[in-house]
Amino acid sequence: MKKGWMILLLLVLLGGGAIITILVQNDFAINEQAVTINTPSGRLTGVLALPEEYSGKLGLVLFIHGDGPIDATHNDGYKPLWERLASLGYASLSMNKRGIEGSEGSWLEQSMEDRVEEAQQAIAWSRTQPMIDGDRIGVWGASQAGWVVPKLAGQEPLAFSILVSPAINWLSQGEYYTRSRMAKEGRSQAEIGQQIAYEKGINGLLRREASYEDYVASAKSDEAMTRERWAFVSKNYRSDATADLRHFHSPVLLLLGAADRNVDIKETERIYRLTVQPSDLLHIRVFKETEHSMLPLSTADSPLRAWMISLFAPRRITVDGYMEEIEDFLVHL
Repeated sequence: MKKGWMILLLLVLLGGGAIITILVQNDFAINEQAVTINTPSGRLTGVLALPEEYSGKLGLVLFIHGDGPIDATHNDGYKPLWERLASLGYASLSMNKRGIEGSEGSWLEQSMEDRVEEAQQAIAWSRTQPMIDGDRIGVWGASQAGWVVPKLAGQEPLAFSILVSPAINWLSQGEYYTRSRMAKEGRSQAEIGQQIAYEKGINGLLRREASYEDYVASAKSDEAMTRERWAFVSKNYRSDATADLRHFHSPVLLLLGAADRNVDIKETERIYRLTVQPSDLLHIRVFKETEHSMLPLSTADSPLRAWMISLFAPRRITVDGYMEEIEDFLVHL
């Protein structure tokens, strides 16, 4: 019986230690403030993350999300980077997507141009804040933001742009994703070819501006989009960043994962190198064994490992060198 009590006590101590570790590791040196921006399209809510202590004006990084119903903190995933930015004298501003956490409207009703306008509204709000240096406002954008940030650069005098895993062309990206996903699943070349042919047929419906009912009649029942998703894709499938990359007139940091299964990074790097001029504006870092979200493959391929790291060591969940690359880029602007 005495041994049983000792084991129980040990488990309690271990559990208590784990809880303390989680709380400490997820306590970030930032001051988060709730933000509300009133726009013609409805209220936007979000978070302004400031250093806990600072003097003088702060630079600002506006976060522009990728695809999906993303909240301002990306389920707290942005916070390690916000903390690093705060240590460099930068505030971070991130808005909930429309329809998320009090932001009015629906993100599925937005075009890329709508998202650019929304980013401009956030920047305009930032310039009214007394602690923000209006000449040091830049952006961080991931994935789908690769179609937003270059357009934004043509509308706003951005101090810098940080792009993580952006694609170039919507349709090409979709085909690349299908091929890489099916190859990972071990599908045959014949199966992959059949799926690509099917998706090209769906793209033909988009080009003909087919109704949702016509789409459903042609779609595989287990792959059919919702009506809202079909409307979103119909608005945005023509997206191509190539021409908009000419809008960059300030430093650009392009961060890519060599094992990205969503985006053809070779195409992205090639087009950025050809189009962003002068060439010394562009800084590129490709991380080995790294996927679309800047996670090492060992983490991305293990949901349990990813969950454990996010709990016990969230500052280490991204690939080694990712945040250091951002820091070096900002320090040397």
